[in-house]
Amino acid sequence: MEVIMAKEKILLAYSGGLDTSIIIPWLLEHYDCEVIAMAGEVGIGIDRDFLIQKALNCGASACFVEDISEEFITDFIYPTLKAGAIYEGKYLLGTSFARPVIAKRMIEIAKREGCTAIAHGCTGKGNDQVRFELTVKALAPDMKIIAPWRIWDIKSRDEEIDYAAARNIPVPVTKEANYSMDENLWHLSHEGMDLEDPENEPNYNKILKLMKSPEEAPDQPTYVTISFEQGIPKRIDGKEYAPVDLLKHLNKLAGDNGVGIADMVENRLVGMKSRGVYETPGGTVLYAAHRELELLTLDRDTLHYKDLVAQRFSELVYFGQWFHPLREALSAFVDATQKTVTGDVRMKLYKGNCMPAGTVSPFSLYDEAIATFSSDEVYNQADATGFINCFGLPMKVVARMKQKNELLD
Repeated sequence: MEVIMAKEKILLAYSGGLDTSIIIPWLLEHYDCEVIAMAGEVGIGIDRDFLIQKALNCGASACFVEDISEEFITDFIYPTLKAGAIYEGKYLLGTSFARPVIAKRMIEIAKREGCTAIAHGCTGKGNDQVRFELTVKALAPDMKIIAPWRIWDIKSRDEEIDYAAARNIPVPVTKEANYSMDENLWHLSHEGMDLEDPENEPNYNKILKLMKSPEEAPDQPTYVTISFEQGIPKRIDGKEYAPVDLLKHLNKLAGDNGVGIADMVENRLVGMKSRGVYETPGGTVLYAAHRELELLTLDRDTLHYKDLVAQRFSELVYFGQWFHPLREALSAFVDATQKTVTGDVRMKLYKGNCMPAGTVSPFSLYDEAIATFSSDEVYNQADATGFINCFGLPMKVVARMKQKNELLD
């Protein structure tokens, strides 16, 4: 009796953009397979019916559009915000922590649908390939991974456009407007074209989508008060919001005031430097406000050590190691520090600037009676003499050794 082998089922991370639009027919041309597409809705307002139909027209047997917006915020954005993690001092990790939440849902669907492989459209030069695949290795270690960009003959985005045109596949870019962009509720990134030369100033009035440029922002400032509970934003101007709605509202306020542009040359995990422009309006305000509240409520040693943790945390997130035991352990430490990070922070938004305008907390460690420059009976300034003598003793001992050996200038 003839044995009929079942076709391989491949689940593709699908966005409807240039890369994933041509990957569906490419997989069908090169594998004896059935392609199932999955798009993760991370707050950008996907046209569900349009995207599903497009995937089917490209050759997919099915397309699932999964709304993971709230999970994205509560389980990925908030832990990173509480950690204060910023990659290389500028990048608020918008794409970095979106990839693991999408990959996590992909694995759930792949198991449900009986898929034996997961495919993605990440290039062999970027970080996203690592972020997707490390999540697969952490959650489904035996799942096969297919990365067309690492094995096909297509070498550029222009060639991708030609490939799509030859198969009558509509794509949302042209050779003249071919920025590589990634959008979610937290941010929008721009790479490629004129941005590849760090000497070029970005044409913000042309590329910005989520916000106004500082020059186009209003001439009057906007004040906004953010209320945190144990490091998590809960209310804006006294009104409580669900996580998705809170971020959308803050994106609008900050975006209208030109707040949240980051233009940076960053060190990719794969070894090269790349240049990108990031729009992160609401996130920029949340990070700034959260920092102000920590400055008021955390003691010096905890705050300074947490800053060291933030550096490593940002690397773990950027490098795609969200499900690494170290990231989970650092989050446990961070959560312990956030027990008193509760209070209200008023921020002033004005033409790209985000400035503190007042902070209050029931757990404030600021004591005006001690800190005042006026006369007080709380702080005995004479105590400073003994403190400085003890604190400076190691330096004094070193200096005497140098003096003895004629090493002191």
